[in-house]
Amino acid sequence: MNTIVELENASDYIVLKALENGVTLIGLTRGKDTKFHHTEKLDKGEVMIAQFTEYTSAIKIRGRAQVYTKHGIVECGQ
Repeated sequence: MNTIVELENASDYIVLKALENGVTLIGLTRGKDTKFHHTEKLDKGEVMIAQFTEYTSAIKIRGRAQVYTKHGIVECGQ
């Protein structure tokens, strides 16, 4: 039963809109040791959809951006 819950939660995603040039998204791995596994750079106005998966447990954002989630909108980097 726990496996099903984990996989359902793993499908969550965010939409990120860059409010300035050079906004960075960094994907972090799941498991015993958390490591960087993917990096993307966005310029102002660009949008990216990022998904939490069985390999991605967290997404770190550097720079000014709006983040849209099922929980609401967050503005970061102010």
